[in-house]
Amino acid sequence: MNQVVVKESAPLDELMLAMDVVDTLRHKELVLAREIDAETRDEDLVERLREIYTGQGIVVTDEILQQGVKALREERFVYRPPPASFGRTLAVAYVTRGRWGKWVASIVVTVAVAALAFQLLVRVPEQRAFAAEQRAIAALPEDLQGAYQGVVISTQNDDVLGDARGLFSAGEAALADRDYGAARTAVGELRSLSDRLQVQYEVRIVSRPGERSGITRLPEENVNAENFYVVVEAVAPNGAEVSVPITNEETHRTRSVSKWGLRVDEATYERVRADKLDDGIINDALVGVKPRGELVPQYSIATTGGAITEW
Repeated sequence: MNQVVVKESAPLDELMLAMDVVDTLRHKELVLAREIDAETRDEDLVERLREIYTGQGIVVTDEILQQGVKALREERFVYRPPPASFGRTLAVAYVTRGRWGKWVASIVVTVAVAALAFQLLVRVPEQRAFAAEQRAIAALPEDLQGAYQGVVISTQNDDVLGDARGLFSAGEAALADRDYGAARTAVGELRSLSDRLQVQYEVRIVSRPGERSGITRLPEENVNAENFYVVVEAVAPNGAEVSVPITNEETHRTRSVSKWGLRVDEATYERVRADKLDDGIINDALVGVKPRGELVPQYSIATTGGAITEW
């Protein structure tokens, strides 16, 4: 067989030609394998390959054809993927990033937006609420002392001052027990007490046309008895209505109202009734005054102080 001398300037061409031979063999090998006996197979492969390339107008040396057959036997040009490894996984991920990159980016953006929304809408308000709660707790002792002093400077009524001292002591005990809810309740009641002490108003019998000025009731416990009430209202010095807390003696519930039924004796009730029947106007409508520094009005008529808020 003629020896082929490979020129230094064209090794790549010969290599490519040998690879093409192998590729041709792979496509033709199954057919050739059935037609060619094992003993003469390599020689016949070379011969058949020569015919194939000659038919295509390609001149291929016997050396190249033999190298191709040998390479096929050695599987020299067969691609074998590298074994699985972390590096291979990274390489595959990099090469296929165009397919999965957009999905991953979308997921990352979604998670980031959700995390930011949670931080802004949940965590930040929670942190602010917690900080505000801590400041409120820290201010409770001062708030309690200030609310108590607000009552002390507003009245000289010993009964009211005694109630204020009781609330103040209850607030201090709650703070010592870290019962901040009870401490806030004490502060609120002291402030409410101080506010009520600041209010001043007159108590007048309602004398407007179309409105009742008196009411009688038969108590359920004793239907043979009769209770008498005059309908009164609280009026500020500027003429405005004033809402005051009134406890209904029938239901024992306290409501904030500007008009209520004040319980009087029968003689007072009849006198008011006669006054209104005379000309439709109650001439002596002023029946009480609530001065600043007191909690309840000072009445100028006979009354038990009992009241009703519904009729």
